[in-house]
Formats: sequence, structure tokens, C-alpha cells
Amino acid sequence: MKKGQIVKALSGFYYVKSEDRIYQARARGLFRKTSESPLVGDIVRFQIENETEGYITAIDERRNSMVRPPVANIDQVLLAMSLVSPDFNYYLLDRFIAYAEAQDMKPVVVITKTDLAGDEALMAEIREVYDMYPVFFTDNNKVDDEMLSIFKDKLSVLAGQSGVGKSTLINTILPGTALITDEISNKLNRGKHTTRHVELIEIAGGYIADTPGFSTIDFSMIDKYNLKSCFIDFDGPGEECKFRECLHINEPKCGVKLAVEEGRLAASRYESYKQIFEEIESRKERY
Repeated sequence: MKKGQIVKALSGFYYVKSEDRIYQARARGLFRKTSESPLVGDIVRFQIENETEGYITAIDERRNSMVRPPVANIDQVLLAMSLVSPDFNYYLLDRFIAYAEAQDMKPVVVITKTDLAGDEALMAEIREVYDMYPVFFTDNNKVDDEMLSIFKDKLSVLAGQSGVGKSTLINTILPGTALITDEISNKLNRGKHTTRHVELIEIAGGYIADTPGFSTIDFSMIDKYNLKSCFIDFDGPGEECKFRECLHINEPKCGVKLAVEEGRLAASRYESYKQIFEEIESRKERY
């Protein structure tokens, strides 16, 4: 019995990397009974049938997983936002960050298209508001060594709204992957009956999923009581709240609201928190 990580899934086959070798494997029928399917990124146990082929017999417990792209055990998510075309949006970035935190994925903020709008004041403000996370600025033509260093020993995925240059960013980070990225984008187009293909590409000592990334966010797995834990910059001010279970909405003597009033916490972050909180509340009322 061997142990390895699935690095590619295609047409019912899983390609498992173990001890610097790639094995082609199928999933045992037992997974059909549990409705569980292996995902790219899964740590699996597999049985060798011959030199390079085998069967997956067990999946280790996942730290997290995503549906689109279907990847498991993600360490970090690169949140791509553009300065212009479309204009930078604090609320949208905060939604992505909250989702990543809820899934135990480290957010990395990547601001694209800086060559189209050299707004130094806006870039300084973004850096200050999100100083609790790595923040990188790129013109989509070059990536510095500091940004490349974040990939070591990590499994990364890419997220962001349409039009921010996610595919261009991947092709900049990984020269030569344009064909792969375009091919995957085409295969995911609606109305095309083609096999979904997800693959992990090695990058700077780690992996990145070569999918176009996800652009929609579902907060159904978050309730209003744990939403605040997805805003890690609330932790310090939250210790000043009068009530231990303060939700930072209507409670008196709230440390978070005081920090916003005093300028110690970005008002945009608090506004985003309130909007997401209201979304979760309205979902509860609907169902």
C-alpha cells in the first residue's frame, strides 16, 4: 500500500504523485457506496497493480475542499482584484477573504493592472487596510521573487471576478501554460460536453491549480455567530467588547464599532461585515 497526492484527474483516472513518481489509478467501487469521489489535492492510499497503475483504496481526511474548481486540501487562495477595468472593489475582496478564512485557506491579495492606473494613493490604502495579509501589486507582465516565494510547500488556487486578468496572471507566473489555461476555460464553457480536467502544476516548490479560478461565493456554510472569526482584524478590537458573544451589530459598548469610530479599523471592512451578516440573516429568514 502506498500513500500519495492526486495531482491530476481526467476521464475517470487519477494521477497520484508518490515518492517523485506518478501513478495512474482508478477509484475502487466502494467510493460509489459512500458518494465520495477523490479530488485533485487529496492525500490517498492506493494499491499498486503493476509498475505504474493501481487503485485508490482510501482518502485521508480533507482539511477543506472546493466544488469549483474541484480541489481539496488548499493552503492558500490568490485573490486577484484589478485597480481598474473593473475598478477595485473593497466589498467584493472582503467577500472572497471571508470565504477563504471560513474554508481555512490563507488569503493572498494580488492587485492586477497597476500599469493601467498608477494610483499610488489607492495602492497605499489597500496595503494599509489589508496589512494582515500578503499584498502584491502586478502589472501582469512580471512577478517578483517575493511573490514566487509564497508558493513553496503550498497548494494554491486562484480566485477573482471576471476581467481582472486571472488567466494572464497564471501565464505570467507560469510561462508556457497559456495553452493549458485556454483549453480548460473552453472545456468549462456551458453547452460543451467535455470532460472536466483539473491539474496541479508545480511552481516554485509548490502547486497551483491550473483552472481559471472561482468567481462566485456561497456563504451557506457560515452562520452569523462565526462570521466575525472570518474577519481576523476584528480579533483585537473584539477583546474590548463588553459582551463576550458580541456580534458587533447592535450590542452596546462594542470594541469593533469603537475601533471603526477611532480609525483603528477600516470602515470599509466593517461595512462589508455588516452586509455579509445581513445576507446570512436574510437567508435564515427565507429558509
